[in-house]
Amino acid sequence: MDIPAEKNRLRLLPHSLKARMIFLVCLLVLSLTLISGGMYTAMIGEVLEDQIGKRALQVSHSVAQIPLVRQQIVKPQPEGLLQQLAETIRRKTGAEFIVIGNRDGIRFSHPKPDRIGKKMVGGDNVRALEQGQSYISRAVGTLGPSIRGKVPIFDDEDKIIGVVSVGYLLGDVRDIVHQHQLKVGLLIGVLMVLGILGAVSISSRFKRAIFGLEPEQIARLFSERATIIESIREGVVAIDPEAMVTVVNRQAVEILGRNSEEEIIGQHIREVLPGAKLSRILAGGKQRHDQELEVGDTTMIINTVPMLENGRITGAVASFRRKDELDIVARQLSQVKEYSEMLRAQTHEYSNKLHTIAGLIQIGEHDRALDLIGSEAAGYQGLIAFLAKAVPHPILAAFIIGKYNHAQELRVKLEIDPDSELRDVPPDLNREKLVTVLGNLIDNAFDSVLRAGGDPLVRLAMTDAGRDLVFEVEDSGIGIPSEVVDRIFDRGFSTNPQAHRGQGLHLVRRALDDLGGQITLADGELGGALFTVFIPKHRQRK
Repeated sequence: MDIPAEKNRLRLLPHSLKARMIFLVCLLVLSLTLISGGMYTAMIGEVLEDQIGKRALQVSHSVAQIPLVRQQIVKPQPEGLLQQLAETIRRKTGAEFIVIGNRDGIRFSHPKPDRIGKKMVGGDNVRALEQGQSYISRAVGTLGPSIRGKVPIFDDEDKIIGVVSVGYLLGDVRDIVHQHQLKVGLLIGVLMVLGILGAVSISSRFKRAIFGLEPEQIARLFSERATIIESIREGVVAIDPEAMVTVVNRQAVEILGRNSEEEIIGQHIREVLPGAKLSRILAGGKQRHDQELEVGDTTMIINTVPMLENGRITGAVASFRRKDELDIVARQLSQVKEYSEMLRAQTHEYSNKLHTIAGLIQIGEHDRALDLIGSEAAGYQGLIAFLAKAVPHPILAAFIIGKYNHAQELRVKLEIDPDSELRDVPPDLNREKLVTVLGNLIDNAFDSVLRAGGDPLVRLAMTDAGRDLVFEVEDSGIGIPSEVVDRIFDRGFSTNPQAHRGQGLHLVRRALDDLGGQITLADGELGGALFTVFIPKHRQRK
């Protein structure tokens, strides 16, 4: 494609909406009138030619049935009776010519007497003189192109003795068609004037309705609005003066538990957000901020404001989000605080152990100091050496070390399967979401074994064999009752009556959904729960 030429062509078109509408309407009216006018004149021409041909054929039939014609046509030298008869009929019928010829095609009548006695021209007598057919033909005779009605003349014994040819010149037909074309041209002019006036009126009213904006500006504003609405983390719903939903973003669809935006648009706001009281805003009510709203089992924080146009309320907008999302943030902050407290306590513990080692050295108990140092370092050195070989990923290795230290602080034994290996972790796999999954599962295991009492034990197994990363977290805790298995991943549900619970496994499910993974629950060999996580190394994108 020639881009410069295309640009030059576009420059020739009007740029304003009003000018473009006038141009397009005029072009449309002109095209339609020209096409319809051409079809009309063509149809008129065909109809006229058909009617004139039939008329010529009827006149020919009438002439061929006159007894005088039959009598005179067989004479070698007929009297001038046929010429007089033919001219009389021609003047009455308006035909251009009536030619009567004998079996050999010799004229016995003609509008121009000097051509009587000469052979008929045009070459279209064969079907009449030889086959006895009556027909309409178009041929060029001595008077010019014409439409002719040809009829054979039969004697009393049905033998062909001559032919009658009645014709109308095509030039006369074209004159009639031309008169109709002039009428069509006048009609085109009138329609063009009406089209321009209508286009000016429509475009002016349309421009006022869209605040004088051009289509490109409207498209840009629409695109910007759609992008802004979809980028908002809150759900957004807009309604028209009839309280019917006109705009909704994907976040609102997710929060309201619907399948698509089309499922919400067009519904009454009471069916979408019962209790939002947006109808009151349409009636002149005030906007509301940070109000709690119960929709089903979900508590939301909602804000509602009216839409104004020239001081008149033309709709309303509601923005909302789940209240428990704030609880999730508080939970995450609480976890950060717990980690900081754990580090503080661990620092304090190691400080005490260092003081003990220093005291043993000062009193000369070097062997006991070395034994204490060896016992403390052995566990960490073995873990670090194992992780350096089996989990060569800094974030994951650091995470496991942190959980090991946390277990030590809680007096929980954290065992890592010695056959674990996690080398083949795709570089594009989100490590933070993986840490979220394992961190919440291990924290839940710690909580379960501490509540169960006895010898608290948690096992972690990892493998990267096959197409998936597989993790198993097993504990010796109280397990999960079978009657609540289907609810453990629901937001806010927990088997622990302690406050601020019920978010961990929900976060696990959300992270696995993002990673394309799955999780299963079974009874473990240690007496508690066994969670198994499968995360594909290479997620198939639809």
